[in-house]
Amino acid sequence: MATHRLTLPKVLPFVLIIGGIVGFMASFLLSIDKFKLLQNPGFHPLCSINPVISCTSVAGTPQAAVFGFPNMFLGIAGFAMIITVGVAMLAGATFKPWFWRLLNLGALCGVVFIHWLFFQSVYRIGALCIYCMITWSVTMPIFWYVSLYNLREGTIVLPKLLARPKEFAHQHHGDVLGAWYLVLFFLILKRFWYYFGPLLHLS
Repeated sequence: MATHRLTLPKVLPFVLIIGGIVGFMASFLLSIDKFKLLQNPGFHPLCSINPVISCTSVAGTPQAAVFGFPNMFLGIAGFAMIITVGVAMLAGATFKPWFWRLLNLGALCGVVFIHWLFFQSVYRIGALCIYCMITWSVTMPIFWYVSLYNLREGTIVLPKLLARPKEFAHQHHGDVLGAWYLVLFFLILKRFWYYFGPLLHLS
């Protein structure tokens, strides 16, 4: 536990930088494919592999532009800011508590949004976008470790009733994140078992 508390401030910048770069690149590549699809409806993106994993099927839906413009623009802007914060931390910059609370709020909005998109993609659209899933996969640890950092530093204070869950989260941060991924993975596998099952020769 003590080791975790000492290393978290050192680990967070790399979580932000690496997660931000991966998310930014996925959003950027998705935006390029979106423009190509607008120019040529017959364009076949590399991320459209089969009927289930198909960026084309997702990109043309209303859910892909929730606020009136393509969702990937949010990703490009949001992940660019995340990268900036991570680099600033490595350079020795410090931020006010209000900044960390705002960052945590932004990360919370991001993680809620990607779970809404997950639900829409899996249960309404019936198709998956690889670039979208990449952005989902990095948004989760960014939110998780920013939250743990704020709890550790006392920027966000939980009621004493939640002291034990807080300690558990710090001690088993990797386990919680891994379980989170597994739940989403199994939901995807269950939903699209009709397609993946025969391919795996298990159905």
